[in-house]
Amino acid sequence: MTIAITGATGFVGQVLLDRALAEGHELRALTRRHQPLRLGLDWVRGDLDDKPALKRLVRGAEAVIHVAGVVNSPDPAEFERGNVVGTLNVVEAALAAGVPRFICVSSLSAREPDLSTYGASKARAERLVMASPLDWTVVRPPWIYGPGDRDTLDMFKAARWGLMPMPPREGRSSLLHVDDLARLLLALVPGGEGITHQVFEPDDGHPDGWSHYEVGRAIGWAMGRRPWVIHLSRKSLERAARGDMALRRHKAKLTLDRVGYMTHPDWVVSHGARPPADLWEPRIATREGLKATAQWYKDNGWL
Repeated sequence: MTIAITGATGFVGQVLLDRALAEGHELRALTRRHQPLRLGLDWVRGDLDDKPALKRLVRGAEAVIHVAGVVNSPDPAEFERGNVVGTLNVVEAALAAGVPRFICVSSLSAREPDLSTYGASKARAERLVMASPLDWTVVRPPWIYGPGDRDTLDMFKAARWGLMPMPPREGRSSLLHVDDLARLLLALVPGGEGITHQVFEPDDGHPDGWSHYEVGRAIGWAMGRRPWVIHLSRKSLERAARGDMALRRHKAKLTLDRVGYMTHPDWVVSHGARPPADLWEPRIATREGLKATAQWYKDNGWL
């Protein structure tokens, strides 16, 4: 099967690319810069604003997996441009090319669009996909982690020193290993009854998600430590976000927009929204996945 992929050079996209090639798919992937040649993969130079590149990307494809998007930015306009307009451009290209299948990677944050600009942009992107005549499926991942993830890296660094700052105590979140997400995206490609025109919220299968305290201790365990978990209030997180933006500017990992959804108490996947068990189930237990991620960070010099 020929699959067109956006966001293939990002954290999730790279894992998806490797798994899709291992399964024998022919791939076409969008990239802004030169990439090494790989058997079965055709790189297309361009981005989500480049309509001619998108046309080349989807031509002859049997499915599009749209992963690309803006996850973090101090500029709210970037979310609109990358997540909303970018999705619209990919949808229009897929429609014009007659692509029979479209899988959109959204975010659990789209469930609460009033909490953040990011979540609002993902919700608008979902509506564009759902309003189209495409044979679509939307996937809303929760907190994704795994080897190569830069967003969670700071938490592993903190755990190394025995101190784990976390959002308020009352919050809970679902987690999912990146490889399990990649397996799901490929399992959805054929579509079919109960799959098409559905919104799925996958997770690791941990009942009722994880408390922030449990996540902090699990990351500490993965680092061989028993960290002191400190729950920060919204005001404390906002101060920390301003400090991070002043220090790292556009590379800041903690922004005021992120604080908006980090302090929401319920990021557990919705009951009944998990993918069908006969199609997909998570394979990687989160504690072991976090431990393997910590080892990957160490082996690759990130810690």
